[in-house]
Amino acid sequence: MVKGITRQVILVKSPDPRLFEEAIFIVKEEALAREGVSADKVLREARQAANGYLKQGRAWNRRLERIPAPFWSLLGAAAASAGWAVWLLLL
Repeated sequence: MVKGITRQVILVKSPDPRLFEEAIFIVKEEALAREGVSADKVLREARQAANGYLKQGRAWNRRLERIPAPFWSLLGAAAASAGWAVWLLLL
């Protein structure tokens, strides 16, 4: 469904195109009407938010990559075994 509302949107290109093409920020209507808020400041905030999100995701990926593959295999086997055990107990 399409509404007849126009909004101001900021598109921020991704520094890492393997993950995202761009981030889309919808600007609040009253944001630019406030004193001391310029279009440059809004754009800077959008870039900081996008960069912060990407940095946060990379930190989690680094932590998960440190865990060796055999651990993930054991975790998967344990989860499958637990699933089967619960299924058998419910029959």
